Amino acid sequence: MRKATASKKATEVIVKKDTRRRSTKKRYRVRNWKEYNESLVRRGSIEFWIEKGLAEVWREGDTIIIRKKRGGQRQYHDSLIELCRLVGKVFHQRLRQTEGFVRSIFNQARISLEVPDYSTVCRRGVKLHVSLPREQKATVVAILDSTGLKVYGEGEWKVRKHGYSKHREWMKAHVSIDGDGEIRAVRLTENSVDDATAGVELLHQQGTDTIEKVGGDGAYDKRDFYQACKDQEVGTILIPPRKGAKIWVHGNGSGEKHPRDENLRAIRATTRKRWKQESGYHTRSKVETTMFRTKTIFGDRLWSRTTKNQETELAIMAKALNLMLYNGMPESYAVS
Repeated sequence: MRKATASKKATEVIVKKDTRRRSTKKRYRVRNWKEYNESLVRRGSIEFWIEKGLAEVWREGDTIIIRKKRGGQRQYHDSLIELCRLVGKVFHQRLRQTEGFVRSIFNQARISLEVPDYSTVCRRGVKLHVSLPREQKATVVAILDSTGLKVYGEGEWKVRKHGYSKHREWMKAHVSIDGDGEIRAVRLTENSVDDATAGVELLHQQGTDTIEKVGGDGAYDKRDFYQACKDQEVGTILIPPRKGAKIWVHGNGSGEKHPRDENLRAIRATTRKRWKQESGYHTRSKVETTMFRTKTIFGDRLWSRTTKNQETELAIMAKALNLMLYNGMPESYAVS
């Protein structure tokens, strides 16, 4: 009887602890559920993606397909190659299937355009320049992070069942997003390239944009990255210094205060957790949401085998995500 009473009390304590944890977590509701639901349905529409791609194709006019001389090979404009890569990636079609898929769509829609063959799409992808659609803004926020994309390796079931083999290869996708989730810059590197080095290139890709704030995890806590932020005249840098970090520029120096040292002093004055809450560091979770969306929609694997084609593939994925963002995103609010 005593054992039963003791186990019952232990169960009550566990239930109380779980209830307390759940009560502290914020709950959110979507304000524009009807519009957001319609945007999700529209993402699977063939007309939506064909219209987006053809809008760029028709701007080129008569230069879509040209021949240098009679009997020569056709030369397709980059916009048509990009359309094929975009449609194929969104609908998870390999290059051969993409050729037949786009050809059937053009035939059904009676579009008088010849679809390039799969070998041409593959070959032209090496030098294809994909420009990210970006909205014009007065100031932007650069939230940076990276994730791994598999090139060669087993699936999750085989790894769990028998373990992984030595022949596994990954590439690293580096992404910079704005505060609303819009992807502003992407870069694909080998797994050996650290985040801070790639982050400098992401800042340079911002061009003439005025970067108001930069956010990232401790992997960006390096001098070269801070110098790149200084060159871009970034107002606020939210990067937590690593544990055991030391002051770079002491207070008795004649130079200006270093933003990293100010963050470190604020952490020492309070706690690391409190600094993250008060500084707004947790907005960095938005870039993790972008990584989750990427792998949920497109998977965690790159189909291309050459590095240049892999870079094009990542740029196509980022462009598709931005187009989905412009189509409609949820407006959530916290429930008290």
